[in-house]
Amino acid sequence: MNRADGIQLKHTDVMYRIAAHIMAKRSDAQNAIELFIPQAPIKAYMQEKRKEGKPVSHLAILMGGFVRLFAEFPALNRFIVNKTPYARKELAFGMVVMGAKAGEGTANEGTMSKVYFDPHDDIFEVERKIEEYIEKNRRGDNATEEIMRKLTAIPGILRGAVNVLKWGDKHGLLPKSIIDASPFHCSMVFTNLASIRTNHIYHHCYDFGTTSMVIAAGNPREIPHLKDGKVVLEKCIPLGMVMDERIASGHYFANAFRRYKEFMADPHLLEGPAPNIVPDPEI
Repeated sequence: MNRADGIQLKHTDVMYRIAAHIMAKRSDAQNAIELFIPQAPIKAYMQEKRKEGKPVSHLAILMGGFVRLFAEFPALNRFIVNKTPYARKELAFGMVVMGAKAGEGTANEGTMSKVYFDPHDDIFEVERKIEEYIEKNRRGDNATEEIMRKLTAIPGILRGAVNVLKWGDKHGLLPKSIIDASPFHCSMVFTNLASIRTNHIYHHCYDFGTTSMVIAAGNPREIPHLKDGKVVLEKCIPLGMVMDERIASGHYFANAFRRYKEFMADPHLLEGPAPNIVPDPEI
């Protein structure tokens, strides 16, 4: 049965169909890795674009790489619900937006919803959408928080409402309006912890919703590696990446992340429409 946000996959590898029953929850199937992204090529690209009058942010480059990655590796945009694999119908990234008073010790320093992309989007379109998304959330235009306010407005309703949402999600009965407002129903979640000057973490994938990847960027750090037979230190952006292993093989993930590092080594690859958009082979 198809869902409002996904197309059921009926011909995936038998091992992955079995794995979805053995590891019934997303939290059972979490794998984590760490990627170190050299900062120098990103900074050089940013300086070049600034001189051209086309400023691009760190965040847009990191996110633009993932937009291009999902275009070339469509299985990353799959998810498992109720032991059933689906291909997602859209490309949406959940993102945390820090409020104006972030860092001042307030209890509510940020908000989270999601931003929609198209596999054809290039780095400049990604920059535009992120800027629009951040501005929209900072002025309080956030459907996620509106639903949360309604759920907590009436005493005693929250537990029952959440149980109904979980049941509806499990059986593919959530209306599209709820899915659109939910930051837990997205291709991946990205949080930039460097914006609050802290280290990266390995953030869990949520059992509720459909998120199959969560990525946290942290403070840049110097990473030792060999160059011309000598150990040198290279400033890198660390990414803590947690993924649902039931959507693809380890080999597939490894190839995807190698490709991502190629994008980060030369962000010019993110300019212009994606030259190689691959459809999910199971659809």
